[in-house]
Amino acid sequence: MTLPREVLPGRFYMVTRRCTQRQFLLRPDKETNNAFVYCLAEAAQRFGIDVLLTCAMANHHHTVVYDRDGTLPAFTEHFHKMLAKCQNAYRGRWENFWSSEQVCVVRLVDVPDVMRKLVYTATNPVKDRLVERVHHWPGVNGLATLLGQKSLHATRPRHFFRSKGPMPKEVTLSLVIPPELGDPKQLRDEFQQLVAAEEAAIAAERRRTGAPILGRGTILRQSWRDSPASREPRRGLRPTLAARNPWARVEALQRNREFLAAYREARQRWIAGDAIPFPVGTYWLRRFAHVPLAV
Repeated sequence: MTLPREVLPGRFYMVTRRCTQRQFLLRPDKETNNAFVYCLAEAAQRFGIDVLLTCAMANHHHTVVYDRDGTLPAFTEHFHKMLAKCQNAYRGRWENFWSSEQVCVVRLVDVPDVMRKLVYTATNPVKDRLVERVHHWPGVNGLATLLGQKSLHATRPRHFFRSKGPMPKEVTLSLVIPPELGDPKQLRDEFQQLVAAEEAAIAAERRRTGAPILGRGTILRQSWRDSPASREPRRGLRPTLAARNPWARVEALQRNREFLAAYREARQRWIAGDAIPFPVGTYWLRRFAHVPLAV
């Protein structure tokens, strides 16, 4: 069982989920790209999540979001469930689609932390030497959509969802810079410059080392049953927050410790029959067991 997580409204996160056995189950093609956008947009609208940026790689995705109402766990559960079922139907699979490890959710404490993860998400295909520029990536990458203040559109995947079912026929996903982050125009300009600088730095490193690029054609020809030849790092750290500012990081970690201590005390007393309030930010027990929360 994992540690309880404090879930509060008004927080930024980067969500990452990997496919089982690192298989290329999200390898870009027309149906996969449409299904990814459809499931993400429908889940975001259902749970009031602002999506800043998303990038669907062949065997994982990174998505930066703003949890306006404190519904992130319900959003990630629904999005990943719908996408897994939809892609399994498309691929003719029956086994688990996602890796058995817990979904990676990293809280982004300050504006610079959000900007760093936005750049990381956008340039992921370039960093992994799959394509030379972000816009060359044939899968879903919201960089141009976010910078151009446009929207992603998708239709209900016919290979899984019923034509007369409750799911919408079409969805639109607007990628936004929430005003809580700062001036949207200024941040978009800064973001564009940071992405360009990262692309240039990666290109310079490739020239220095002679490392090749896989290329769009090879990516599109890959079998979805394949997986990377490289070994995946194991037993490393799994951070739950990103804060470059040391004081902000110390404050966030201390808040986490205080929440865990209050949660454990409330749970022990609740099991013993003394129903004291749980700390604000308790999610699962509030949603499913209706425990009282502290004011």
